[in-house]
Parts: sequence; C-alpha cells; structure tokens
Amino acid sequence: MSKGRLFVFSGASGVGKSTVLFHVMDKRHDLQFSVSATTRAPRPGEKDGVNYYFVSKDEFRQMISDDAFVEYDAHMGNFYGTPRKQLEEKLEKGDVILDIEPVGAFAVKKARPDAILVFIAPPSLEELERRLRSRGDTGEKQIVMRLERASWEMEQSKRYDYVVSRAVMALDALV
Repeated sequence: MSKGRLFVFSGASGVGKSTVLFHVMDKRHDLQFSVSATTRAPRPGEKDGVNYYFVSKDEFRQMISDDAFVEYDAHMGNFYGTPRKQLEEKLEKGDVILDIEPVGAFAVKKARPDAILVFIAPPSLEELERRLRSRGDTGEKQIVMRLERASWEMEQSKRYDYVVSRAVMALDALV
C-alpha cells in the first residue's frame, strides 16, 4: 500500500486548471505532480519529463500493450496517459496530483478507489468560450470541439468527489 493520497483534477480546457494547480503546488510543497505522457508536440517552453513525457504514437501504443499506463485517453487527435511506474514511485513518497481528463479520472478511480476526484468547473460555457477565444492560439474548429467536450465534461462532474466552481474557491479549499 502506498504512503500518499492521490488527487485527480479535471476540468475543461481553458477553465483555469493549470493556474489552480500552480497555486496549490506553490503553497503545498508536500505535493508531487504526476507527469503525463503525450503524443502531441511540445509547446514553446515545455520540457520533456517536466511538463509531459513527449513520445511518438508508436511508443505510446507500445506502452499501452505493455500495460504501462494507469489510464490513457485520446483527445484532440493525440494520446495522453499516466505512466503507472512513475505514479507508484511518487505515491510511495507522499501525496500526488494528477491533471487528467474525465475519462482518465474514472479509470484511475476504478483502479484506485481511494483516489480523490476534483472537478474544476467554469462559471458558464459562455465564460469558457470567452477564455478560449481570448487565448488567440486556438482555431474555430478546435474551439467548437472543446466546447462540445466541455458540455459533456460538466455533465460528468456529478461523478466527482468535489466540484469547485471558481478557481479562487479551489485555492482557499486546498491550500
């Protein structure tokens, strides 16, 4: 049995998950962040092994065959997954946070019923759309796809242990 607790954060793209997690990690030095593997290309400033483990689709498929993931999902044309070995090693040292999509969150909860699921909800779909558009780095087709997915994700929020409707509330509750 591991020493640490597993916290799983999910929320729609553009909801502010990264901001919330940054502040939580900044205040809680006892938490570790589990780095996901992905087949998407690195964004400017991202580092392999820090932001993600960047792997090819063939490597990812081999990792699936090797049962190397606790969970994995295809999203926006790329694969994302949580490497099992890394997660187990981190849990031996203490509490761990995952930042993953709902499909992955439910797979983690099935594998680890003790996992604590936290959903970061947008104030509204309209506000989420405004945030996505204000980024300036997302095309119209992707915005539409992300908003459709966000609607589905918000429906799934009732399956989470906690739903946080505002980032400020998340900071107060978790820090």
